[in-house]
Amino acid sequence: MSPLNLDDFTDLIERPDGGVRRDAEARRERQIVPPGSLGRLDELGEWLAAAQGAVPVRAVERPRVVLFAGDHGIAGLGVSARPAGSADELVRSVLDGASPVSVLARRLGVPVRVVDMALDCEPGTLPDEVVRHRVRRGSGRIDVENALSLEEAEAAFRAGVAVADEEADSGTDLVVLGDVSVGGTTAAAVLVAALCGTDASVVTGRGGRAIDDLAWMRKCAAIRDALRRARPVLGDQLQLLATVGGADLAAITGFLLQSAARKTPVILDGVVSAACALVGQRVAFRAPDWWLAGQSSGEPAQAKAFDRMALEPLLDHGVTVGEGAGALLALPLVQAAAALAAELPEAPEAPEVPEVAPEAAEAPPEAPEAPRGV
Repeated sequence: MSPLNLDDFTDLIERPDGGVRRDAEARRERQIVPPGSLGRLDELGEWLAAAQGAVPVRAVERPRVVLFAGDHGIAGLGVSARPAGSADELVRSVLDGASPVSVLARRLGVPVRVVDMALDCEPGTLPDEVVRHRVRRGSGRIDVENALSLEEAEAAFRAGVAVADEEADSGTDLVVLGDVSVGGTTAAAVLVAALCGTDASVVTGRGGRAIDDLAWMRKCAAIRDALRRARPVLGDQLQLLATVGGADLAAITGFLLQSAARKTPVILDGVVSAACALVGQRVAFRAPDWWLAGQSSGEPAQAKAFDRMALEPLLDHGVTVGEGAGALLALPLVQAAAALAAELPEAPEAPEVPEVAPEAAEAPPEAPEAPRGV
C-alpha cells in the first residue's frame, strides 16, 4: 500500500466547472420567471449544474444518506446526555427504521448506509456490511490521550476514501452526510477551536440531547484540555485527527475529500461533519466548493466552521437530533432547485422591429409659403 499523502488532494480536487455555471446563469436569465425571484433556489440550481458539468442540470435521482458511527472516550467524563459507549443503540435504531433519519429517508425514498468506525460494542452484534470498516472499539479520551494511533487514523481515513469510491462507483449522485456518535460533538468542537484559533468556551455547545449547565462546564473543561494537546500538531492534519479526533471523524474527512475528488456533491449535517469539512479545507482549499451546509444545528462550533468555509446553511429549523436528519430535510430543496432550473421554459424572444434608415424616412410636408405684402 502506498504511503498516504494528504497533499495529493490539493492536485486531485478541482472546482466545479465555472464555464458550465455561467451557462446555467445565462439559461436562468432566459427563463420566464425573472432571475433572482426564486431566491437561493437559483443559486442551488447553478451550483448543482456546475457540479454535474451539465446544462440543463440533471435531476438528483440517486441520493444516499451516509452515516459514520463511533464512540468517544471523552464521553466517560459526563460531557454528553447519553451514556458513554451507547452509540450502538442509536445505530440499531437507524437500522430498525425507528430513528428520525430513518423515518424521513423512508418517506423521501432515500437509502441509508451506516458505517461503523469505532462503536464500543461487539462487532458480531451488528450486520457485516455495517462493521466491515471498523478500526477499533471506541476512540481514546482526548483530554489525556490520543484518540487513535497514527496508523489507526490512516486506516480510518482510507476507509472513508473507500466508502466515497463505493458510492461514486454505484451511481450515487448526491450524499447526505451525518454521524451517529456519543461524545462526537466534543471532539468536533476541539477541532474547530484548534483550526479557528478560538477558546473552548466559544465552541462548547450542548449537544443533540441538550446537557445541563454542570455538564456544559465539564464539556468546556474537556475541550480546553484537549485543545492544549491539539495545538502542537496543527500543521499535520492526519496527526490532528489522531490526537483529538476519532476514527469516525478521520473517516468522514477522508470521505469528504475523496467525494470532492470524485465530483460527488455532499450535504453536511451537524457539527461533526462541519468540523471534518474544516479539516478537509485545510488539506485542499477547493474542496468546500463541493459541499452544501444543510442546516444550522445551533452548535456554536458548527456556526464557526461554516463561517470559516463561507458556507451558508440552507435551513434553520432547530433540528438537533443529529444522524443526518437536518441535512436530509434540505434534500428536497436541492431537488426542487434542480427541477426548476431544468424544467422552467424559456421566455419567447421579442420580435425584431426592422430599423428604418434616416434617409428613407418620409420627410414632413412643407409648410405653405406665407403671402407677401403689397
